[in-house]
Amino acid sequence: MTELPYRPNVGAALFNARGQVFVARRADLPNAEGAPGGWQLPQGGIDEDEDPRGAVLRELEEEVGTAKATIIGEHPDWLTYDLPPELIGRALGGKYRGQKQRWFALRFDGQDSDIRLDLDPHPEFDAWRWVDLVELPALAVPFKLEIYRVLAVSFARFSAGAA
Repeated sequence: MTELPYRPNVGAALFNARGQVFVARRADLPNAEGAPGGWQLPQGGIDEDEDPRGAVLRELEEEVGTAKATIIGEHPDWLTYDLPPELIGRALGGKYRGQKQRWFALRFDGQDSDIRLDLDPHPEFDAWRWVDLVELPALAVPFKLEIYRVLAVSFARFSAGAA
């Protein structure tokens, strides 16, 4: 496993005007409504020679169906996670041990009706909602838990109740 590289990736913490963050339910996981890991922030791979800032806006439009967002912050470091052993060789095309992620905070500039999960012929998500940022760690799959904890602190200034 340690011989495999990390896949370069970006993640989006999309905040509405109330300071809540967008989470979406993965369409490929048969989770109960509140099961950890069923809900996540949008994220996706960085194409070769693509700038992470451009990648996060592209991924947001591909996965969420809207480009109505402005980057308002960025976590200063790359964050990594390793896939659990049972997913090595299966997830991420079998080529990676996990992901190396650059995370961005974005302000949603549209209306809820601008979010369109159905625009992609193979949607990654089948439902979405706004949640308080502090709820993120409870929604994470175990192998992404530490990243969501870091983001809950790093992006707190953009969240509901922040001064």
